[in-house]
Amino acid sequence: MENYIIVQLELLTRLAVAGLCGCAVGFERKNRLKEAGIRTHMIVSIGAALIMIVSKYGFSDVLGLSGYVLDPSRIAAQIVSGIGFLGAGMIFVRKNSVNGLTTAAGIWTTAAVGMAIGASLYAVGIGTTVFVLLVQVILHNKNFIWPYLPISEQINMRLDESSHSISFIQEKLAASHIQLINLKIDRIDDRLLEVELYVKLPPHCRIEQLMNLFKDNPHIQYIEY
Repeated sequence: MENYIIVQLELLTRLAVAGLCGCAVGFERKNRLKEAGIRTHMIVSIGAALIMIVSKYGFSDVLGLSGYVLDPSRIAAQIVSGIGFLGAGMIFVRKNSVNGLTTAAGIWTTAAVGMAIGASLYAVGIGTTVFVLLVQVILHNKNFIWPYLPISEQINMRLDESSHSISFIQEKLAASHIQLINLKIDRIDDRLLEVELYVKLPPHCRIEQLMNLFKDNPHIQYIEY
């Protein structure tokens, strides 16, 4: 009986550690106002750890029976494919930009962390949590720029209809070596146009610098990115 209690406490400890790791990743995501936050990541991590525990120990009562052959990895393998449905629900496309990919990848990795801890691989699970947090914090920093890596941005404008307004924008972009990938123009009324720009910025060019290119255009009434 004492041995049984110790085993159960060990399994509950795995669930608790998995929840803490999921909480750490979820806190970082929630701090950036992302779709999935602390509760989602904690539940995913704890659930994955529980499934891993059930996969390893949940069928011990039938292992000694004649005719039963079990593969403990089969149930755990379903987490990898099953968590994809949850991650897919967090990805959405808005115009030319895709949002939610990082959060979906974080959910998938959080499930893997839960699986590792559920398998009593504490160092691997906790280490992965630290690595994920470092990646999210360091690479999300706007001051961190990969060398020679271009950046794409989408800009929405509202401007007066004029023969010079669009050409002014194109000239400014060309002068700054900014590649115009896509240009979409919609007419709002007889005097107003809505313009959607999708551009490729050269290395070390910031979106703030791009905004300064259009400040001298008197035709622009509204701009956002």
